Amino acid sequence: MKVTIPVDKMSTIEKIEAMELLWDDLCKSAEKVPVPDWHKNILDERKIAVAEGREKAVDWETAKKKIRDSIE
Repeated sequence: MKVTIPVDKMSTIEKIEAMELLWDDLCKSAEKVPVPDWHKNILDERKIAVAEGREKAVDWETAKKKIRDSIE
């Protein structure tokens, strides 16, 4: 099935909301989503950085707010 979305007519916030909708749906069956090795490596590196105190993790709601605030 081909889906057409008028992204050229969407605001940045609308695009982010559409992505969130897609991610939320994908998360319902996360085990079926393939993870490329390069992405797994980045996630592993970030997990180590948090464990070593070089980075700080934030919850998803805080991250989304920070992103939204930076583009508005």
